[in-house]
Amino acid sequence: MSTIDWVVLLGTLAFIVIYGSWVTRGKQNMDDFLGGGKDAKWWAVGLSVMATQASAITFMSTPGQAFHDGMGFVQVYFGLPLAMVVICITFIPIFHSLKVYTAYEFLEQRFNLKTRTLTASLFLMQRGLGAGLTIFAPAIILSTILGWNLGLLNVILGGLVIIYTVAGGSKAVNVTQKSQMAIILVGMVTAFIVILNALPTDITFSKAMQIAGASDKLNIVNFDIDMSNRYTFWSGITGGFFLALSYFGTDQSQVGRYLSGKSIRESQLGLIFNGLLKVPMQFFILLVGVMVFVFFQFNASPVFFNTSTLNKLEKTSANAQLEILKTRHDSLTLVKQNIFAQWNEIQSPERLRPILAAEKQNREQVKSLVETHLPKEEKNDKDYVFIHFILTHLPQGLIGLLLAVIFAASMSSTASELNALAATSTIDIYKRSFVKHKDEDHYVNASKAFTIVWGMIAIGFASIASLFENLIQFVNIVGSIFYGTILGVFVAAFYVKSIRGNHVFIAACMSQVIVLCIYFFVPISYLWLNVIGCFNVIIIGTVLSTIMKNEEALS
Repeated sequence: MSTIDWVVLLGTLAFIVIYGSWVTRGKQNMDDFLGGGKDAKWWAVGLSVMATQASAITFMSTPGQAFHDGMGFVQVYFGLPLAMVVICITFIPIFHSLKVYTAYEFLEQRFNLKTRTLTASLFLMQRGLGAGLTIFAPAIILSTILGWNLGLLNVILGGLVIIYTVAGGSKAVNVTQKSQMAIILVGMVTAFIVILNALPTDITFSKAMQIAGASDKLNIVNFDIDMSNRYTFWSGITGGFFLALSYFGTDQSQVGRYLSGKSIRESQLGLIFNGLLKVPMQFFILLVGVMVFVFFQFNASPVFFNTSTLNKLEKTSANAQLEILKTRHDSLTLVKQNIFAQWNEIQSPERLRPILAAEKQNREQVKSLVETHLPKEEKNDKDYVFIHFILTHLPQGLIGLLLAVIFAASMSSTASELNALAATSTIDIYKRSFVKHKDEDHYVNASKAFTIVWGMIAIGFASIASLFENLIQFVNIVGSIFYGTILGVFVAAFYVKSIRGNHVFIAACMSQVIVLCIYFFVPISYLWLNVIGCFNVIIIGTVLSTIMKNEEALS
C-alpha cells in the first residue's frame, strides 16, 4: 500500500474513534449510555440499523459470494421488508410503551424471570460469537496485507472499538454510525464505477451483464422446492422472514438502535427506511461482486485468491501439482478471452460454460491440495476475492478508501454488538438478579465494565476463529441456530395468550435442543432453522398448556 492509502485508512479510523469519544464526552445517565438519549430522528434510526447489520463481513464476503455463486444470495433478504412491517405494527409500540432498555425486559412481565433470563442468555451466546466474527473479518485483511500476527491485529481492532464504545455508550454508536454509513456508501459506489471503467472499452455495462448472465451469475430467483438448497425464493421469503423478524425484533443490537428513536413514529419510519433500502443495497453489493467476476474474464486472476496460503502451498511437496494447475488455469483464461473477443458476433454461452466448469474444477483441485498439504490453512478463498481486486487493481488512494469502508463497517457493527451485550448483561442479568438497588452511576459503570469484558471475549473468539465456508454465511448460520427459539418466545408473548411462563420456558429449552440436533444431523438449509425453532416453541408450549388445563379441569 502507498503512503496516501495509509493516510486515508488511518485517518478514517482515527476520526471515528476521536469523534465518537469527543461528541459523547461528559457525565452520562442510563438513558444516554444504554438508550442513546432516545432523541434520534427517523433517518438516524434507519442509518444506525443499516450500519449495525452492514458489518465488514458484508463488504468483504458478499462480493466473493457473488463471484463464485452469482446473485442468488440476495434471496436471503426477500422476507426482510415483510418483517419490518410486522415489527413496526407489534414490537415497537409495546417496547416504547413499556419504556424498556432491552427487548427481554418485556418477557418477564409477560411470562416470568427465568424465561427472560433464558432468552437473554441465548442472545448473549450467539451475539458474543457474532461480535468475535466482526472483529476477525477485517483482521484477516491487515494480516494478509502486512503479514502481521492475526492475534495481535484482533487485539488492536477490538481495542479501538472498545475505547469509544466505553467512552460514549449507545450515543457514541449512534453518532459515529452516520459518518460510517457515508464512508461505506461512497466507497462501494466508487468501486463499482472503477470496475466498469477498467473493463475493455468495447465492453459496456449491458455487455458485461450479458457475459455475467451467460456465466450463470444472474440467476437471482430460484423457485426450486428443495429444503437442502440454501438459497431459494421459498427459503428466503419464509426462513429469511423469520430470520429478519428475530434479528430486528428480538436482537438487542438492533432493538437498541430503534429504541433510541424519539417517538414510536420515528422508530417505525426508521425501520421502514431500512426495509426499503436493505434489499437494493445487498443487490448492489452482489452486483459489485459480479462485475469483479466480469473484470477477471479479461484480466489475469490467481488460481487461488488467498495469496498468502498460495505462497505457502508453493513451498510444499504439492508445488509440482500446483504448477500444472496454474498452467491449466492460464490456458483456460486465454480460451475465455478468445471467446469474449468474438462476443459481439458470437454470443454463445454453450461455448463458455464448459470452460467455466473446467476452471471451477481446476480451482477445486487447488483447494484439495490446500486441505491435504496445509490442513491448518483455510481452503476456501471466497472472502479474499474482493480484497485481492482492491489491492491489485485499484489506484492509489482508492485502496485506502475501500479498506476504510470495510473497517468502518466492522467498527460500526462491533460497537453496536458490544453495547447490546453490555446492556443485556447489565439490565437483564446483573441488575435484575444480582445487584438490584444501586444508583444510576453504578449501573452506568457496570455497563462500561461489561463492554470491556464482552470486548475481550469477542477478541478471544476472533483469535481462535477460522473461515467457515464464507464469513457472511457463517454469521447467518450462527444467528439461525439461536434466533428461531428466541423469536418463538416473543411470538408466544405477543400473540398466544394461552401459553404460560413455565410452559414457554420448557418449550424454548426443548426447541433449542431440537434445532441443534437438526443442524448437526439433518441436511437442511440453515434458513429453515429459524422457522423450525419458532414453531417448535409455539407448538410445544401450546401442547403443554393444553395438557395442564386438562389436568386442572379433571382435578
